[in-house]
Amino acid sequence: MFLTLSKGVCMAEEQVKRKLTAIFSADVKGYSRLMSADDAATVRTLTEYREIMAKLIGGHRGRVVDSPGDNLLAEFASVVDAVQCAVEVQKEFKVRNAELPQDRRMEFRIGINLGDVIHDGERIYGDGVNIAARIEGLAEAGGICISRNAYEQVDNKLAFECEYLGEHRVKNISKPIEVYRVTLEPIKASIERKPRVNLLQKIAIAMFASMVLIAAGLIIWKHLQSNTSSPADVAYQEKLASPFPDKPSIAVLPFQNLSGDEEQDYFSDGITNDIITDLSKFNQLFVIASNTVFTYKGKAVKVNHLSQELGVRYVLEGSVQKADDKVRVNVQLIEGTTGHHLWAERYDRDLKDLFAIQDEIIQTIVRTLAVKISEAERRRVMSKSRGSLEAYDYLLRGWHHYDRRTRSANSQARQMFNKAIELDPRYGAAYVALGVNYFQAVSYGWTEFPDKMLQIVYDLAQKALALEEADASAHRLLGAVYLRWAQYYLAASELRRAIELNPNDAISYGALGSVMLYSGRTEEAIQSMETDMRFNPHLGPGDFMELGLAYYLKGRYEDSIRILERGVGQKPDFVGHHIGLAAAYAQAGKFLQAREAAGTILRLSPFFETESYGSAFRNPADRAALIEGLHKAGLD
Repeated sequence: MFLTLSKGVCMAEEQVKRKLTAIFSADVKGYSRLMSADDAATVRTLTEYREIMAKLIGGHRGRVVDSPGDNLLAEFASVVDAVQCAVEVQKEFKVRNAELPQDRRMEFRIGINLGDVIHDGERIYGDGVNIAARIEGLAEAGGICISRNAYEQVDNKLAFECEYLGEHRVKNISKPIEVYRVTLEPIKASIERKPRVNLLQKIAIAMFASMVLIAAGLIIWKHLQSNTSSPADVAYQEKLASPFPDKPSIAVLPFQNLSGDEEQDYFSDGITNDIITDLSKFNQLFVIASNTVFTYKGKAVKVNHLSQELGVRYVLEGSVQKADDKVRVNVQLIEGTTGHHLWAERYDRDLKDLFAIQDEIIQTIVRTLAVKISEAERRRVMSKSRGSLEAYDYLLRGWHHYDRRTRSANSQARQMFNKAIELDPRYGAAYVALGVNYFQAVSYGWTEFPDKMLQIVYDLAQKALALEEADASAHRLLGAVYLRWAQYYLAASELRRAIELNPNDAISYGALGSVMLYSGRTEEAIQSMETDMRFNPHLGPGDFMELGLAYYLKGRYEDSIRILERGVGQKPDFVGHHIGLAAAYAQAGKFLQAREAAGTILRLSPFFETESYGSAFRNPADRAALIEGLHKAGLD
């Protein structure tokens, strides 16, 4: 009996056909959004693009295996053929997409893996296929990612550079996958191809270990550090203030809580933040960030001074009064330079109508400012995940605790966010909030298991995106995680997507500036950080530090000194300001100030190591420039 069974097993194994093949997996980024906006047009474009892709695959000796929904699976006998085909596909689609409106462009992500597969008729199965699909999900819109197995087959065989993106943990695959990004521009013949070195996992680790404050400042000082500055230094602000933008510009002041109960502040603050967020999603508006406007909370503000200081033409003021199941909301839109009231309204409604009130306010502002928007954009902005009213209330309570920025408040906030999810498991905003809460715990060192907690943050952001794909805050949160993992390319991709969805998102601009700074793209870092500063004039400590370092790396030492001295004025004991100042003073020939800054560094951080600090920067030239400045300041 044993022999018979063994023979049967052997025969079954012989019937399984296996082979090593190059697997090509593609899908459309933002497909759900496209279908929601115009399903008929989306199907037409998808059909056309699939036909083009199938023709190119056949022309490169490949075979389309399956094409369910917006996905396409193909196989090639050669990885070189698969990658060459993918590059041609993306170039062809880039040309065709340029002829379409921005919100109707169909951009594919492509993943390629070399792996063992099982053939069952025309179908293929196995981990090789699954890995290709996971790699595809790591590619940006219009991009190509390949596995290490595939990279080893094409290295030095194609006229395209491959950028190492590090190891990635992906769903249902037990081991991390090493991933490369294929660039779409040919390598210039005059440039020697550089060896690819895995620096990504080494970047910023020493900085995180030795200087917790700087680590917290890498991405979300905007979220995680309190803005203690008042509308400071009016003379400087007036000098800094930019001319009005070439589009309607607005600042939304914190709504007053008229309930007579300070514990209701969470509610009025939450409504203010929601209105700012919704207005920020319109490309045709310029909206000052909430971090800046909340520095005016509880202060008497002259609208014309505020308009001049922030460089905006319009100001929205309001108040909220909640009692039992009723709510009263007063709003008024003011022209800043003249003080003229353009529009005012009072809403006396049932509390259950709160979301409708917010929508009416947004739409009235847009109409009053004569902002022209497409129907697709209006739907994108107005259709957001709000959850039930009870879940929304817990969400606002959670953010109120979170903003106190203490360990106990972090725990209280987590309870509120979990309660919101319990009440409404499909509430995407609550998953994002819980993820930000865990990220705060990691950044402030409130957990013994930071790696495990970061994975939880990643999973929560992905859950939010599964519920609401066009969620800028979820993409921003993923960008924070990728930056903490030193996966700069992926961090930048997520942050750019967040900005695409919310073009006034100061936090994402600042975070993208951080990514560019530490990955060696200093000019882009400055552009992003200066945009952040325009939206958010009252920067946080980490913003001053990083912008000052970016100026320093470009040789703009006086600009670096100016911005870092402003940072010291806001937060004198933040060591990051003094590190940048020591180097900038020294390079500017101000050696007395450089020595004083160096002494402050050692007082605030006695175990500061110059070499470790420099290792936080990916570009060797940047590391050398920082270390040189610090050595000149007397730090060895």
